[in-house]
Amino acid sequence: MGKKILTCFLCICLLLSWPTGALAEEPLELTAVSAILIEPKTGAVIYEKNADESLYPASITKIMTLILIYDALAEGKITKDDVVTVSEYAASMGGSQVFLEAGEQQTVDTLIKCISVASANDGCVAMAEYIWGSEAAFVEKMNERAQGLGMTNTTFVNCCGLDTEGHCTTARDVALMSRELTVKYPDIFSYTKIWMENITHVTARGSSEFGLTNTNKLMKQYPYATGLKTGSTGLAKYCVSATASRDGMDLIAVVMAAADYKVRFREAAALLDYGFATCHVYTDPEPPELSPISVRGGVQESVPLEYGEEFSWLITDGSRGDGIERTMDLDSEIEAPVEEGQSLGRLIYSLDGKELGRTEILAGESVEQAGFMDYFRRAVRMLLHENEGSGK
Repeated sequence: MGKKILTCFLCICLLLSWPTGALAEEPLELTAVSAILIEPKTGAVIYEKNADESLYPASITKIMTLILIYDALAEGKITKDDVVTVSEYAASMGGSQVFLEAGEQQTVDTLIKCISVASANDGCVAMAEYIWGSEAAFVEKMNERAQGLGMTNTTFVNCCGLDTEGHCTTARDVALMSRELTVKYPDIFSYTKIWMENITHVTARGSSEFGLTNTNKLMKQYPYATGLKTGSTGLAKYCVSATASRDGMDLIAVVMAAADYKVRFREAAALLDYGFATCHVYTDPEPPELSPISVRGGVQESVPLEYGEEFSWLITDGSRGDGIERTMDLDSEIEAPVEEGQSLGRLIYSLDGKELGRTEILAGESVEQAGFMDYFRRAVRMLLHENEGSGK
């Protein structure tokens, strides 16, 4: 197969329009035991303090619980309209709760709302039992999912975050699962942005309204807040995984073991302000246009191309974005069969000779291998075309 390397260079002048908030000229001074700030699109770490210290997570545990709920929704295992019957065990959960009663029925949608807004321990256990039969089985899946995300310093013992020996994680691992939930399942923001809302309890004694109020006070105090989860216990102290969006850039700030609830919110806001003031996410505004490439031995003579996942890069210093080069590495011809989505090349981004990342170039459709009848029909078409051209 012949291979043709097409190289094109682009000198990109990035005119960065920084937010009007105060630029942090000195390093952040946080009092919380542990913290981290990341940009979820690239996964880049902007700031960290003791990010790998093992700590009790309290209710930010529920981020993983929500991931498993959304996994089950994505797999078709459950739907938001499913009705869940609350067990005696789920109803017995202490700590933050929405006072579900044994035998009470609520939809999956309502229980997601209870978990996301009011940090309902009873709602977590009800969903765990509904999806995997028991909290223990659900927690096993939580730990499997955590390992799959690279959360190597995390062990879950329960699904709601109550202080239990061995139930621990780190700020870095919390950032990893926060990124997974928000990037893979952005629908979660439709719940975490709720400030106050009522649910209806229907029990043997009749129906009653119960008010949910968001435990994440940043939703009122920080104008760019989008979520995500708070937590506090005697051992965990005060924690938060805070998400925010401004000028097209998202950030995740995790604060763990803060002295009080005001400190966790204040320091999370300081982290977010720092990130928005000093960072910018670069994405290619105009990737090169892709033309179809030839297919040898296929039922079609060419295949259209499309780009895969968009390349993005976090810029923390405006001057470093002034010389990005693009290099296209693309096969000039491919042999059939070709599968839709098959990688046929790549667009490579580099700066000062160092690769920053790449975007795969994919086949836009499948092309089957040609058989005898395909070649025969092609030959007939060519013959007819020649005859028309000669006027015979």
